[in-house]
Amino acid sequence: MDLTRLRVSHQKYYKNMKFKKGDQVLITGGKDKGRKGEIIRILPKAMKVVVRGINLYTRHVKPSAGKSGEKKVIERPLLLAKIAIINEKGQADRIGYQINKDGSKTRIYKKTGTVIKAHEQIKK
Repeated sequence: MDLTRLRVSHQKYYKNMKFKKGDQVLITGGKDKGRKGEIIRILPKAMKVVVRGINLYTRHVKPSAGKSGEKKVIERPLLLAKIAIINEKGQADRIGYQINKDGSKTRIYKKTGTVIKAHEQIKK
């Protein structure tokens, strides 16, 4: 398969990423299927997200320059197809958009039609 074609097909999707940092999601596939977690990082170009406490792997770090070796537990990214947002009833749902009268878009749950509340900005 031509890789340039693949890159072009991905470009049209990542500009409209429906998931946001802080969303509560349900894992729908993979080794952690059925577990819930919070999105901590989004990778739009790769069409992946990192969920806190999900898809954990152990990385063995070799000892070097006076540092001892260790085992690091890291969270690996998940494909968007393997997650679903959790609505206010605790069910897996999809995300849609509603156009307001002033032309702005708001995210809504597809099943219930209620507006997804914006998350507070994280202060550093």
